Amino acid sequence: MGKTLVSIALWALGGWLLGTWLGAATGWALFALGLLTMILVSGLQLSRIARWVRQIDDPPPPSVGPWDEILAPIYRKLKQNRLDLKERTRHFNRALLAAEALPDGALTLGPDQALIWCNQTAAGHLGLDLERDRGHSILNILRDPRFAQYASQSQWDKPLILSRGYGNQQRTLSLHLAPYGVGQYLMVTRDITQIERLENTRKDFVANVSHEMRTPLTVLSGFIETLLDWPAADQAPEAQRHYLELMAEQAHNMQALVDDLLTLSALESTTQEAGSPVDMAALIRAALEQALALSQGRHRFESRIDDQLQVCGQAGELASAIGNLLTNAVRYTPAEGSITVTWERLASGAAACRVADTGIGIASADIPRLTERFFRANRGRSRATGGTGLGLAIARHVVMRHDAELQIESTPGQGSTFSIILPPARVLAAGPPHDAPAAQPAGPAAGPDPAPAQARAQA
Repeated sequence: MGKTLVSIALWALGGWLLGTWLGAATGWALFALGLLTMILVSGLQLSRIARWVRQIDDPPPPSVGPWDEILAPIYRKLKQNRLDLKERTRHFNRALLAAEALPDGALTLGPDQALIWCNQTAAGHLGLDLERDRGHSILNILRDPRFAQYASQSQWDKPLILSRGYGNQQRTLSLHLAPYGVGQYLMVTRDITQIERLENTRKDFVANVSHEMRTPLTVLSGFIETLLDWPAADQAPEAQRHYLELMAEQAHNMQALVDDLLTLSALESTTQEAGSPVDMAALIRAALEQALALSQGRHRFESRIDDQLQVCGQAGELASAIGNLLTNAVRYTPAEGSITVTWERLASGAAACRVADTGIGIASADIPRLTERFFRANRGRSRATGGTGLGLAIARHVVMRHDAELQIESTPGQGSTFSIILPPARVLAAGPPHDAPAAQPAGPAAGPDPAPAQARAQA
């Protein structure tokens, strides 16, 4: 703009000087000629700039007058943008190659869950064709009511396990959705067919072996008991009788292990039924009866049981879970310790069964692994107290099948509290939520008069 103004000023000055010498008409003619020349030159420059714009990747045309100062920074900025774009394209291509190399499938979905991109693994898992299916909703591509229900959730804490048939083959997939960016979703697919097959093989093996072991163990235990009860056994050498008693004890332990393995196998292999009303008060008192017999008067028992609180579930499974919690409390609580059982409704509407003891406690590092099969926090003490190492694994499976939660709180040297929290949807009948009432001693028949039960528990 500065150069243009200077040019106009020079032409005007020349026209004025010529006008004073040759006349005003000549001066104005010279000035008009100058302006016309400037217009023609500017038009020529603009024409060269227009041609450059159509080939903007080339350097700008030289000597375009006042446009040089404008075009130079534009060209430098465009050149830098092209370099940045090439670098980002390289990064993007590397990311796509890495995504294609993933052993798992990956899909990106838009706000309406329309397919944006997928790798070849995902295409193979779900039968996708990116060119054909791009822009279509994944719900229209993957037509399955279970997936539709899963995709309609607002959060996806767990993957969806989905079985799909491909010709004569059945494939089991794990699908996991996760939000990212603004209104976009990432779905990861994993083929777990082989894992499922191996897990089913393991379950079948454990169930078959346990079932086959039950009969010979029963026969063996029967013969050992017969030998111990044989009239001549009283006159047998003391060492011989001692060995028979050890054999009977180990046969009993093996029988308990087989029974627990069969119980766990049944829980894993059968589907959860709708359930029926369960009188939890009677069930807990029956479990307390067994715990009192196992304790043999070495512990103090207390209970707080809401007789009106019932839930919907499987009575046998719930009895097994609570019985295992009470058995563990007895085994890991020293003599003269106390065990408290609570069955009450929480303020949230859920129902809670808690077994608290004053036992040896559990280290915080061991708590996450307690429900693993055969895991023992203290192996030496576990062998001394007996048990199969499957009780808490059974309890965990029962809790999962009832949509419940198993909570474990413990302090080494002070005791532990195991809680089964059944959701409000499982609660059938209950009074209003209440604070914990005064604890009552538990007994075989926890009725209106607890005094006899207390005497038996403390005997």
